[in-house]
Amino acid sequence: MANLKEKIEGGYNKLEALVKDLPGYKGYKAKEVRREADKLLRVKVARAWEEQRRHLNSIQVKLTNAGRLDVLVPLDRALMRLQLLIDRVKTASYGYAGLFDAVKVREAELESLYNFDATLLESVDKVKAQIDAVAAAKKDNDVIEAANALLALLEEINSTFSKRQDVILEIPSV
Repeated sequence: MANLKEKIEGGYNKLEALVKDLPGYKGYKAKEVRREADKLLRVKVARAWEEQRRHLNSIQVKLTNAGRLDVLVPLDRALMRLQLLIDRVKTASYGYAGLFDAVKVREAELESLYNFDATLLESVDKVKAQIDAVAAAKKDNDVIEAANALLALLEEINSTFSKRQDVILEIPSV
């Protein structure tokens, strides 16, 4: 997070740089910077997955044009699952808590949330590798098998992402 956080802090205007160390404002601003860094990270992850979705879509179009319609069902499911994941990442909570909310979000939870989201970036390479396996498959059965493996991977990532809120609530993983 250091580089995203530093990039945000480096963009302060003169007034922000002047007041950033005022008591009361300093903690507030630090939380805002962490939230903004997490948002930027999630945008990066979503864009990377969108690129993979476009690649998978182009594979699906090529297979359709070649008349290989039997393989389209698992590919379509994988495309829908990937789009769901992209949408969930784009619209995920920023880690805000109101003044009277039962659960207060502190800097430590925001840091954990950022670290959780950073692991999503690692999954982009796994998704890419599985999409490449779909593209490399020659026989219909091999395409279906690779598409099903992609679908299983996307289900796993979606399931992991469902545990994101637990990071804020400090619920231990089961």
